[in-house]
Amino acid sequence: MTIYSFIFYILATLILATTAMAITRRNMVHAVIYLIFSFFGSAMLFYLFGAPFLAVLEVIIYAGAIMVLFLFVVIMMKSDTGDGRLFALRQWLPVAVFGLVYLAIGMGIIAGDPNSKIFLKTARATPSVFGQFIFKNHWLSIEVISLLLFVALVGALIIGRRARKPSTAETTEGES
Repeated sequence: MTIYSFIFYILATLILATTAMAITRRNMVHAVIYLIFSFFGSAMLFYLFGAPFLAVLEVIIYAGAIMVLFLFVVIMMKSDTGDGRLFALRQWLPVAVFGLVYLAIGMGIIAGDPNSKIFLKTARATPSVFGQFIFKNHWLSIEVISLLLFVALVGALIIGRRARKPSTAETTEGES
């Protein structure tokens, strides 16, 4: 087993763990934080596979812009954070552990053996050739992704239109 396969398995395990924690959190802010860690792990995998540009895009677009959008949605939905603090003290331990492991792996990838050469075959294609390849060979995946995006859109519309019951502090004595 090479060092690269060892790093791959550690990153894959961490990505699965942080994604599972993002799915199972009741607090939406915590779920978004764990999803950010999952995106950082995916970026490290891209870098490990020899695609540093995709790694940078993963961090900037997904871990940055889209997660900020998710946080704004969570704030607009007035998600209950439990107690008065943003994070309970028991939530800091997994975040700190995942953060330190990702930092150690990232430093290991960057400071790895400078004499090791991994040559990857460069694939170049025009957008039309790439589109034809995707839709000829992976049409089912494209259809499943478009269906999932459609279901997410319908779900967002249903959540947005759902009438909220006002809390007891917001109602006046004359209202019921």
